[in-house]
Amino acid sequence: MSLPPSSAPTSSLPPVHSLPGHRFSVAPMLDWTDRHCRAFHRCLTSRALLYTEMVTTGAVLHGDRARHLDFGAAEHPLALQLGGSDPAALAECAALAEHWGYDEVNLNCGCPSDRVQSGAFGACLMATPDVVAACVAAMQEATRLPVTVKHRIGIDDQEDYMDLRRFVETVAGAGCRTFIVHARKAWLKGLSPKENREIPPLRYELVEQLKAEFPELTISLNGGVQTLAQAQEHLTWADGVMVGRAAYQTPYLLARVDQDIFGEDASPPTRREVLARFRPYVVQGLAEGQSFHHLTKSTLGLFAGQHGARHYKRTLSELGHRAGAGIEVLDQAVAGVPDDVLDALD
Repeated sequence: MSLPPSSAPTSSLPPVHSLPGHRFSVAPMLDWTDRHCRAFHRCLTSRALLYTEMVTTGAVLHGDRARHLDFGAAEHPLALQLGGSDPAALAECAALAEHWGYDEVNLNCGCPSDRVQSGAFGACLMATPDVVAACVAAMQEATRLPVTVKHRIGIDDQEDYMDLRRFVETVAGAGCRTFIVHARKAWLKGLSPKENREIPPLRYELVEQLKAEFPELTISLNGGVQTLAQAQEHLTWADGVMVGRAAYQTPYLLARVDQDIFGEDASPPTRREVLARFRPYVVQGLAEGQSFHHLTKSTLGLFAGQHGARHYKRTLSELGHRAGAGIEVLDQAVAGVPDDVLDALD
């Protein structure tokens, strides 16, 4: 969609969709959950809540707005994740998110990268809950969309549950009702973003304690969830589960989300059906001059652990980067996967 929201009159605002459910969502992942990835994920699940990559307020307000905000109608329900710490800028971006047709706007308080820290946002905001509360209040004043916060259980030397509790209590006092909690601390110095996703221990018990103490809030758990069975176990106490790298590296796990998590009766799609659904998107993207590699890179893990996975991944990786690569590369990749794998439900 390319409606320039800054010039849209109030009467032309799209209707706000019903509040997106947080029972199951796919995490915002920089360089991964772009619009091509989200279009592919929608071929696997219609119910999971999807998130954009984190977009900074500066990029939205001063950059190529359409490139950062455009998305396809099929991506709903979809949340825009923002990075920033200036209430006025975040408020303006929240209003734009509503104009653009998003279902939710989320504030990133969990990214530990040096670049994000230098901008005084991301995980370092956990040290200043009053700032986050001011940001949330300004965003809520500017939009009808739900404003949510994604954060860690703490940063650096914050070891006490009371620091986490204080953060949530303060931000909830500004009106935030939904918190997505990555159950690891973030070390702002000494660990890379990748290491911060793996080295700090998972402490699910702190998130569970948070939910018990704030039953009126929506608390969604993030961090370390690899399977739907694990997600279902956490859903016995959490309001929602957010899956990150597993959804990207082994995307076929999303094929059963609508049935196993949301209780729908329809059968999940096979991998053959998933690719048949995604094929028109790739064809259209190629016709618009987009790169085959960028259109299809999110599918590389579709056959993870299955016969034919190596052929599929190698074909896309080696041929998909070539100039002029077209839909025939996808056909060639699929041709090396056995029929019983393409048609299996597992």
